[in-house]
Amino acid sequence: MEITGIELRRIAMPLVAPFRTSFGTETTRDVLLVRVVTPEAEGWGECVAMSEPLYSSEYVDAAADVLRRFLIPALPRELDPQAVGPALAPFKGHRMAKAALEAAVLDASLRITGESFARYLGATRDRVPCGVSVGIMGSVAELLDTVGAYVEEGYVRVKLKIGPGWDVTPVRAVRERFGEDLLLQVDANAAYTLADARHLARLDDFDLLLIEQPLADDDLVQHARLARSIRTPICLDESIESAAHAAAISLGACSVVNIKPGRVGGYLEARRIHDLCRAHGVAVWCGGMLETGIGRAANVALAALPGFTLPGDTSASRRYFHTDVTPPFELDGGHLDVPDGPGLGVDPVPDVLDKVTTATEWIRL
Repeated sequence: MEITGIELRRIAMPLVAPFRTSFGTETTRDVLLVRVVTPEAEGWGECVAMSEPLYSSEYVDAAADVLRRFLIPALPRELDPQAVGPALAPFKGHRMAKAALEAAVLDASLRITGESFARYLGATRDRVPCGVSVGIMGSVAELLDTVGAYVEEGYVRVKLKIGPGWDVTPVRAVRERFGEDLLLQVDANAAYTLADARHLARLDDFDLLLIEQPLADDDLVQHARLARSIRTPICLDESIESAAHAAAISLGACSVVNIKPGRVGGYLEARRIHDLCRAHGVAVWCGGMLETGIGRAANVALAALPGFTLPGDTSASRRYFHTDVTPPFELDGGHLDVPDGPGLGVDPVPDVLDKVTTATEWIRL
């Protein structure tokens, strides 16, 4: 089966509420979707790059450009998901763009064979526990109200975004309000340095699951030093861009890994990282990038693999969007169901997709 063409589609998804981290605030998600078309089926992938290069060096305009100029022309015409990675390997970086293209090829291929994403990746569960990521708020009172609402909805784990000036006090307030039974973790998005080690050690008092990416993404040695000076387990996010990078676990730089498929170049590489971590007894969980239902479907399938022992950021659709581009993912007892239909198991709703589309481009192969 050969690919006949590929569509690049930009959509603008207003967020339910501004999402603030240590590196910026998002109010609307600028999303690049990739649609791979064959005579028998089409497949979708979602590029998780942000509008600006703040989380990583990638940003959505650059992703569209590299797809158009380099990645799509290098793609084999034959619909073969396993061939995508090797074909794109000569081009350095741009993992989020590569991941979107590979996901679309994989989705189209699986729709033809009738196999689900979850089964193809090796999922062992049909439901996954869900956590929620809570951004930096304007006040502790606002934070407590927000966390309380998510706890009432049934989320089984809460992640708080932190940064200098917004860390110990809000974390203490949440722990005191909701007690020791709440699974609680924090995410610094590389906002600290090793000079903050003594301050970060104050978080040890709150029995956190982990502290995510406290230091710079390119400094594994400093993370290893920090790990020896605090009790809270360190989780790496931005630092892990491939299975090779996951070897950081041997340095003692982390004891938990957040696997974001876009960040590591795709779901096949994400599975390889899962397998490596599982073999070394390292816990993994599935991170989120404010995905629409397209990316969320694939993330939920990945999170159903056996090594994902911690709840991920696989929140319900309404956590971020009033209306998703697919039928919404709904929380049920703190869990999301894993789609079991062919490919992603979900399809964009045409009317909704058209309303949020800002641009389309058709590339014939």
